[in-house]
Amino acid sequence: MKVLAVGAHFDDVELGCGGAIARHAALGDEVIIFVATNSGFSDYAQRVIRKSEVALAEGQNAALILGAVQVVCANFDTNHLEFNDALMCELLKVIERQRPDFIYTHWDGDIHHDHQSLSKASLAAGRHVPRILMYRSNYYDSGKPFMGNFYVDITPFIEQKKDAIRAHESEYRRVGEKWLKFFLNQNENDGQKIGVKYAEAFQLVKYLA
Repeated sequence: MKVLAVGAHFDDVELGCGGAIARHAALGDEVIIFVATNSGFSDYAQRVIRKSEVALAEGQNAALILGAVQVVCANFDTNHLEFNDALMCELLKVIERQRPDFIYTHWDGDIHHDHQSLSKASLAAGRHVPRILMYRSNYYDSGKPFMGNFYVDITPFIEQKKDAIRAHESEYRRVGEKWLKFFLNQNENDGQKIGVKYAEAFQLVKYLA
């Protein structure tokens, strides 16, 4: 099986579906990670918080930890993603070249502009892909609840997920341990729902069995 994991920024895939990606790789599936933005950004005073070249290096390291075979970066500017033809074309190029059987992408109810734009583009560009799951990759609420209804046991892969998140050293220094703790708690809570130690929950779009 060929799997395409779609993220707006370097670290989104690791947070939202890193365990599932590591599981796919362990099962022998070919995993490609598509990141839409260069992931560099500055604060309101234009002080550089994360350089794009640092984000790329960290993202490539994280992908190796998870077992992905390729990272594709479309190099759009952070916080400027739009659900438009330019973004659609970048996604379609990857989908037509790779022919994935499975897409993981952002939840379409995410309040983050980049995440929401990429989710919509993924659903449209991936309309002929037989399996699509949406993940949550933030720790803030939006106007509607994330309705996880598809679970993946990531218990054997939780250490890989933690290592992949920590590989984003520039972001980890900024947000601290709370970043990791939130998602581990979420994965533990989701695991309890299905009787395992850790799980990732996804909102199902479609799934060909």
